[in-house]
Amino acid sequence: MFVVALLTRGSPDQLTGGHLYHRRMAERAARHDAWLDVVTVRRGRNPFAGPGDVVLVDSLAAAEVAPWVLAGKHRGRVLAAIVHQQPGGVDAGPRRAAVRRRLDLAVYRRCAGLLVPSGAVADELSMRFGVPAGRIAIAAPGRDAPTRPADSGEIAAHARDARGGRRIAVLCVANWLPNKGIGELLEAVARLPADAATLHLVGRTDTDPRYRDHLVARIGEPDLADRVVVHGVLAPHELGAWYAATDVFALASHAETYGTVYAEALTAGLPIVGWRAGNLVNLVADGVEGSLCEPGDVPGLSSALERLATDMAQRGDDFADQLWWAAGRSAAAGHGAPAMNERELLSLVPPAAGGLTESDRGLVADA
Repeated sequence: MFVVALLTRGSPDQLTGGHLYHRRMAERAARHDAWLDVVTVRRGRNPFAGPGDVVLVDSLAAAEVAPWVLAGKHRGRVLAAIVHQQPGGVDAGPRRAAVRRRLDLAVYRRCAGLLVPSGAVADELSMRFGVPAGRIAIAAPGRDAPTRPADSGEIAAHARDARGGRRIAVLCVANWLPNKGIGELLEAVARLPADAATLHLVGRTDTDPRYRDHLVARIGEPDLADRVVVHGVLAPHELGAWYAATDVFALASHAETYGTVYAEALTAGLPIVGWRAGNLVNLVADGVEGSLCEPGDVPGLSSALERLATDMAQRGDDFADQLWWAAGRSAAAGHGAPAMNERELLSLVPPAAGGLTESDRGLVADA
């Protein structure tokens, strides 16, 4: 049995794209005579103390793992990383992000291989940060395909309820974090005519208490009154019903390295509205599967939603059927779940070991 130790941060049961990706890997490990052991990294504990032929470092935990790697505790194992986010992360201030970036890269440059969810991440690591391209493998996470109810009458009834008397229902699936752009999406909805859209927010609301309080206060203001429905976390089968009941998927995220929810929405036949950023440009053709706006252009985001509201009100079911056709041709709809390939990991270039340099000592001090 081939053992892979996955070093991560937080509970692997969290409903985030990254943790769902890890769970899919664990489910499929047995097909390759492998076992994935998920290890939560804890302060002061050697993350390399347990078993593992390969140690796979989650990018969320790379900075915490870096001092142990720089001290050589990984030696004797094949070191690899699974990189879901840009070096330095997406939720830290500039100074903290700079330190985390150095620590993340200290790990990645010592890895035999890196698994990334998209070509956008691979290009950034190789061209911007100098990680050898030959060590990077792309494993698209795919999606948990939502099921479209067979009864068209049932779909119509759910859609009417979701719209709340307005022209369209807009779905956003994201945990409440600043980089997800939920505040900007609220501002875009607030600019719409009162009869245009009802926004449905699905995801954890407690991930950042200060940001949550800001969003709750904004939702309570008169220009958004009765136009936003907060659902919190939904089970996958419940989420599938909302993909079927809504008309548009909108997520103004600034840094999606893949964007599993975008792929799910495309599979459900929903047009996408979001920023021209991250991996979304590789999933959506502007004007075909949705509308891409320049990051931060809230008026543009609002205009894109209003155009869709007008189009759908005028075209009705025929337009919805066209969107299902577009989803069927979308590359995102064809992406499967990731496979674990231990032979590929073992065949990659061995990690650079070596002793602690002066630069390494500085990184350990920063950590």
